[in-house]
Amino acid sequence: MTAPTVELNQGFSEPGATAVPWSEVERVLSTSEMFFLSTVRGDGRPHVTPLPAIWDAGALHICTGDQEQKAKNLASRPACVLSTGTNQLHGGLDVVVEGVAVRVTGPARLRALAALWKSRLDWDFEVGDDGFGDADGRTGLVYRISPAKVLSFGKGPYSQTRYVFSSAEDRA
Repeated sequence: MTAPTVELNQGFSEPGATAVPWSEVERVLSTSEMFFLSTVRGDGRPHVTPLPAIWDAGALHICTGDQEQKAKNLASRPACVLSTGTNQLHGGLDVVVEGVAVRVTGPARLRALAALWKSRLDWDFEVGDDGFGDADGRTGLVYRISPAKVLSFGKGPYSQTRYVFSSAEDRA
């Protein structure tokens, strides 16, 4: 993964604030257990739900049941947002990741991700060719969300930093 372009938004930052280093954002992404996934339903209404995610190889990875609303949303509109951080007003760092969800398949990669879910979150998944499974026969679809743009919101001092990973179109 190439390092992103880092831009402090002076208009949304306190005087004297500096851009949060990408390494700090990666630390938050690597250590956070819960994220909020924002998707769009077929009729255009938003859908937001908490779920665990794993940061690995420069991307967030999520798992959802094949019959869940978020799986249906991602099947028709794969653009999504994942956010994590703190519920504190005067401290911490909130991070918002914009990207496109792409299905992860293949036993080797799925086994590696299942091992990460076990080591980081103590979740057990059975690995199949196309996703995770459980003892009840349910299928878990696994997605990789590579960041196109990331925003961080520092809260001491208040700052907004943008990290762009690809073209200028992602700056919108």
